[in-house]
Amino acid sequence: MRFVSLLLFSFIALSTHHSVAQRLLLSDSSITKSDAIETFTTVSTLDPNKASLYAAVFPGLGQIYNRQYWKLPIVYGGLMLFGHYINNRHVLYNAFRNAYLAETDGNENTVNPFGGRFGSATTLERNAEQLRRDRDYLMVLGTLYYLLSIVDAHIAAHLSEFDVNDDLSFEVRPAMYMGNRYTAQNIGVSLVFNLSK
Repeated sequence: MRFVSLLLFSFIALSTHHSVAQRLLLSDSSITKSDAIETFTTVSTLDPNKASLYAAVFPGLGQIYNRQYWKLPIVYGGLMLFGHYINNRHVLYNAFRNAYLAETDGNENTVNPFGGRFGSATTLERNAEQLRRDRDYLMVLGTLYYLLSIVDAHIAAHLSEFDVNDDLSFEVRPAMYMGNRYTAQNIGVSLVFNLSK
């Protein structure tokens, strides 16, 4: 019973407070009622979620959506480079693995394609394992590069709304600080950032 009365009292107190607060807000002359609330979508013309979705569906499409066409050779060049080296390591891995299998199968009809250039079967096995490991690392790095292009498209869409003008400057000046009774005179370099518009 005590809990129900406490709950009823809390409900009445909160509803009364809310109606008083609404009356105060409506009667205050400094607060104007406006339907045009400024949100992210009203300020920016680019949607970061859409840019990252486009970049995830097709690499480089997020950069096209952001109108950063100069990034396309970087995205495609990097992906092509990773693809080339992944394919190269995979072909060499298969060649060394097949040479190792031909060397260790005990059948005289199978021939080692390298013709004994790499020494024993253990050398062939070590080379095959190293090439497989390199291929797998390159796949991980290529995936990270792809994810980086998605993140780049998302961040570029976010940063498109920020005003960057020519008044931003950075100056390096010599500085001399006069000493007083307790400190010595200092000579140094002053770094000055001007952030005014």
